[in-house]
Amino acid sequence: MDDLEQLTRPMLEFLESLTGLESTYLTTIDRSAGLQRILYSRNSAQMIIPEGLEVPWGDTLCKRAMEEGRPYTDNVSTCWGDSEAARALGIRTYLSQPVLRIDGQVFGTLCAAGADSVPLKPDTLDILARFAGMLSLQVEREIALRRMRVENAALTEQTLCDQLTGLANRRGMEHGLTRLKAQCQRNNQRIAIAFIDLDGFKQINDTHGHEAGDRFLVHIARKLVSVVRGGDIVARIGGDEFIVLAEGGPAEQLQNRLAEATSGAFATDQIAFDYPGASVGAIDASADECNFDVALKQADRAMYEVKKARKTKAGQGEARQ
Repeated sequence: MDDLEQLTRPMLEFLESLTGLESTYLTTIDRSAGLQRILYSRNSAQMIIPEGLEVPWGDTLCKRAMEEGRPYTDNVSTCWGDSEAARALGIRTYLSQPVLRIDGQVFGTLCAAGADSVPLKPDTLDILARFAGMLSLQVEREIALRRMRVENAALTEQTLCDQLTGLANRRGMEHGLTRLKAQCQRNNQRIAIAFIDLDGFKQINDTHGHEAGDRFLVHIARKLVSVVRGGDIVARIGGDEFIVLAEGGPAEQLQNRLAEATSGAFATDQIAFDYPGASVGAIDASADECNFDVALKQADRAMYEVKKARKTKAGQGEARQ
């Protein structure tokens, strides 16, 4: 919360001059964890209340002050002598105001403390309440902004990812290609582009149902991811079509690795079958000169050459039988 910090720092300095107290600070309260944490602090004398300090919420002066409606005392030991945190820090005079969320929940407290007995100046509580109100508004703004960023990130992820497999979709693949090309250029490597088509996928759907087909697609996606490097891109761009973009290649090795990964046993609780593997075509492209659309069409043509050769081989096998 950078903007909250920029708002709080001058407030703490002003509170020091207004109250005459040597430590001023803003806390956050985590009731579920039972902790109060010093978020920002200003210390001008021997008493040091450090940023990041965490104390049990049940032992704090802030909790006692809120419960008793006592925002100020210059004799902490008499009012709340059982507070170990107050004794450890040497607090004698204490002043606080809760910082509330819009729903009434307590975000934290704005406080001032000192080791000596310091009288309360006129209007101090009113000023402290105004400052706490300003902080409350800023907290709500930043929480709303953070929520919006998270929602936007999730929306962006949805637009870049295939919802079934979790792989990149076509847009996500094109988005990642920029990064991969730059990476290959830095490492003086070419890009291997593989086009994968799941032969016989329609028959799987027709025979076993679309739910089984979806599970098979997820299975294939995981197999493809398992045989590429972390920086490579695996994408699903159609019903049974996948693309792999890999640094370095060579294309033939990538093609063989992917073809092998897609073949083998597939089983669920209801069905089991051996899949002979997908048709995979791959080409190498220069990272400097790569026209992605052209390279993708070349990989697509290479895949269809593999598919045609497999059909021819399968036909010859049937003829011999």
